[in-house]
Amino acid sequence: MSKLVPAGLIALSLVPSIAGAARLGSLAGGDAPARFADVPAPVVVHIIGALLYSLIGAFQFDAAFRRDHRAWHRRAGRILVAAGLAVALSGAWMTLFAELPAHDGTVVNAARLVVSAVMTYGLVVAVVAIRRRDIRRHRAWMIRAYALALGAGTQAFTLGPLTAIAGEPGVGLRAVGMLLGWAINVAVAEWVIRRPSPGRSRSSRKLPRVDGSNEIPAN
Repeated sequence: MSKLVPAGLIALSLVPSIAGAARLGSLAGGDAPARFADVPAPVVVHIIGALLYSLIGAFQFDAAFRRDHRAWHRRAGRILVAAGLAVALSGAWMTLFAELPAHDGTVVNAARLVVSAVMTYGLVVAVVAIRRRDIRRHRAWMIRAYALALGAGTQAFTLGPLTAIAGEPGVGLRAVGMLLGWAINVAVAEWVIRRPSPGRSRSSRKLPRVDGSNEIPAN
């Protein structure tokens, strides 16, 4: 992938990252809304996890960087799995137990739970896959999990202009904007997963399984 991709992903994560940093500042200053201040731990875990996950994860999309820094790729991958699980599980906890704005609605909250569940599943599958040397499956699920986590960045574009023009959208319109943000990211992720890697055939390289039996194509 182009070296511009990590820069683009970091730019996409800037809006939620800045908002998260501001939320941490309000918690530290004691002026955060009660729904965050009453139980701050999952909020802090979610924000810090999302910052690590989005920023470190962006560099995993630079193929040349991965090849030249294999040890970094492995170490960063462990951090990313931990950070991604923290994001998914804390997000599910807040959806289920924290007091959420009324304009979020049932559809948005149900979607948040689905996204958290799929992220958790994807990260676990990715870990199992890499232990089995199934590079293709590992790559696919890491990309899917990352795309879902970056939904907040895309939602800034699907909801931001509308909010700036007409004010806070109602329950139905907010649900459309939120779902559209996740849907766009999932569509892009699936395109990235399925597109042929430049300059190499899907069947040109093989990696042996851990037990030495059979061979699987490497991405």
